[in-house]
Amino acid sequence: MDALKLIAQDSLKENAPVANVGDTVRVYVKIKEGDRERVQTFEGTLIAKKHGGVSETFTVRRVAHGCGVERVFPLHSPNVDKVEVIRSGKVRRGKLYYLRGRSGKAAKVKSKIQ
Repeated sequence: MDALKLIAQDSLKENAPVANVGDTVRVYVKIKEGDRERVQTFEGTLIAKKHGGVSETFTVRRVAHGCGVERVFPLHSPNVDKVEVIRSGKVRRGKLYYLRGRSGKAAKVKSKIQ
């Protein structure tokens, strides 16, 4: 079991992004198209963080053209270039799945005043 832990420690990112649930984030993802590689951004509200260690994931939700889009990103994946926190949100829940059933202003998360 210790060998598995050693392998997992090697694949962890040193500068893992620090984003909390409720934050508005911009995720830069590397996309491979044929032999070329480009960076695509996905911006939305971070609604969930799951697991821990090497298998940690986070879910980002946004509404595009009236349709809700959610994407799950592995935190320590080499395809996730960087995660930028645009706005900090003030929430009292660990998971914001209730935003799926809301639309318009009801789906907004309050900003944290600093």
